[in-house]
Amino acid sequence: MKIAQVTPLYEAVPPKLYGGTERVVAHLTDALVDLGHEVTLFASADAQTRARLIPVRDQAIRLDPAPLKSDLAAHLTMLWEVHERAAEFDVIHFHTDMIHFPLFRSIADKTLTTLHGRLDMKDLPEVYDRWNEFGLVSISDHQRRPISFANWKATVHHGMPAEQYRFAPESRGYLAFLGRISPEKRPDRAIEIATKLGKRLKMAAKVDAADRVYYETKIKPMIEGNPLIDFIGEIGDHQKSEFLGGAEALLFPIDWPEPFGLVMIEAMACGTPVVAFRCGSTSEIIEDGATGYLVDTLEQAVAAADRVGKLDREAVRARFELRFSATAMARRYLDVYGDLLARRPFAEDAIGGVVTPLRPLDEDRSFAAVG
Repeated sequence: MKIAQVTPLYEAVPPKLYGGTERVVAHLTDALVDLGHEVTLFASADAQTRARLIPVRDQAIRLDPAPLKSDLAAHLTMLWEVHERAAEFDVIHFHTDMIHFPLFRSIADKTLTTLHGRLDMKDLPEVYDRWNEFGLVSISDHQRRPISFANWKATVHHGMPAEQYRFAPESRGYLAFLGRISPEKRPDRAIEIATKLGKRLKMAAKVDAADRVYYETKIKPMIEGNPLIDFIGEIGDHQKSEFLGGAEALLFPIDWPEPFGLVMIEAMACGTPVVAFRCGSTSEIIEDGATGYLVDTLEQAVAAADRVGKLDREAVRARFELRFSATAMARRYLDVYGDLLARRPFAEDAIGGVVTPLRPLDEDRSFAAVG
């Protein structure tokens, strides 16, 4: 099958430091190539990929030192490049929210759009109602709720390359927080949990400009003078196995409708269980009592973090490999691509390159179409 992957341009593919969507696109693209498909990636020139790369910007936007830059201009340039080459592909898979809808309306039936962000925002319902010919994929069932009427084709949970993460059979006795310092990620809860338990907490986190005041006024005072807290800052992929694998548990104390939460499966890949607040997608990702614990209160989180040592780290890793490897994700998307091609007028010609799905879409709720 000839597949185009179209990524946002904010981070490199995969990101050099923090970044979610571009990391998923990188792993999906490589897994599809490994499964024998002809894949083209539209991305910035600093992408690392096994697919054919069409560079549409010299480097990703966030780490570009240029003082003045237009993310809208960069994305419009990329979309036009994709549009000019559209006839080359059986499927064009967008990861760019809704920005491509007006330009690709005439060929919407050969596109698929994965939505990676939260959907409970003003103005979004009107967009997905107006351009409802575009087939959508959610990254969790929970993510769909604000626009449940939209043209959903499937839910496909994210996956990561199993070989990228080293399994750690034993922890080194600390708790971990990995992500962004922001109010919705609730790093304050992570600090409270560790402090109440008297356990070390290592925090590998990015501080965006938008969250600088929150960090300075709320989080920094909780860290300073607390000997249990080690604030490391932003880390890259090459550091994650060491960081996550050494933890007794990853603390995921969110307070918002998280669409997925990549860090949960990254921890599981290292054999590290997750203590997560029951919010957004967490109940779809964490198997309570097997790969971690789901909690509703700070008190429950403290108790859960105190008993994570009872969980089998080998079993945690095994569940990751079964449910959240990059290969598992790619095969699920191939099911969706095949269904998309089968519904098009020229299906007899296009379907020839489709790999027979390993299972029907509705067999496993982790990636089945809902509704």
